[in-house]
Amino acid sequence: QVHVVESGGGLVQPGGSLRLSCAASGMIFRLNAMGWYRQAPGKERELVARITSGNSADYADSVKGRFTISEDNAKNTVYLQMDNLKPEDTAVYYCNLIILTISRSNIDYWGKGTLVTVSS
Repeated sequence: QVHVVESGGGLVQPGGSLRLSCAASGMIFRLNAMGWYRQAPGKERELVARITSGNSADYADSVKGRFTISEDNAKNTVYLQMDNLKPEDTAVYYCNLIILTISRSNIDYWGKGTLVTVSS
């Protein structure tokens, strides 16, 4: 059994910061890949940032230099530090984890989403 908790969304003024967390627990061997996606009203879901199995990070052009994805292997947790937030960053943010369980099966997990609103 695997349990994942997303947290950290909220309302912030332009130029402010937020940190999103996505913590997995349970019968986990390791996280093979992890990422954050977002969906703004009336738009399709898009990749924000991800860490691949080679431990390299990819970012959407619109967030490069402002957002940082990181992981804590010991806690099976992935973070998204968002700085210098802009109104166009307003969206529901989703965590995506590729979890290898201790029984060596892969789970492609999507979080329920956390709302980030950037507004004055």
